[in-house]
Amino acid sequence: MVRIKERYLLVNILYPGELGTRADLPDVVVLNQPTSDELTHSTLLRAIRAEVASLFGDYGMGALEGGGLAVKYLSQATSTFILRIARASYRFVWAALSFMNSVPVKNGKPCVFRVVHISGTIRKAEEEAIRRARKLMFEAKGGQAKKASGPSSNIFSTSTRRRREAPTQDPSEGDEYNSDVDMGGTSVP
Repeated sequence: MVRIKERYLLVNILYPGELGTRADLPDVVVLNQPTSDELTHSTLLRAIRAEVASLFGDYGMGALEGGGLAVKYLSQATSTFILRIARASYRFVWAALSFMNSVPVKNGKPCVFRVVHISGTIRKAEEEAIRRARKLMFEAKGGQAKKASGPSSNIFSTSTRRRREAPTQDPSEGDEYNSDVDMGGTSVP
């Protein structure tokens, strides 16, 4: 039996247009405010399908029909949802979400749909959603809630993970691994 390969997209809805309007709240709270209760699974799916149709036409719609696009989790409180889509066509949905600029309800507020995690299993997507919700609560309580210097600094903030630096080598040292002979190639005069 063949296993159906799927991808799960964890998406946050952000509201950058309202940054700086509330001096009493940290920017992280204003940016990640709750979404309207009018947003449902079906309205979200209709909006995504319409955006895919406008961007990719019949080709994109055909890719979605065979893939079984579904909303597996939607939280208005955290403005987070998880989408299930076929592995072959998840990039269509990702592109459509990137081009959506308002909540798909009547008089929806301007927003940004940000895909924050892509997973092969729903379990890992849920774990990432929980981890991000905990981090957001910590930041909102004042652990790291700072006023941003600009609206885009919260959206495009750098990760707190430490990055490994590539080992550097002095070019004057002879490196036996960089010769064509050692790599199995032939040198051309």
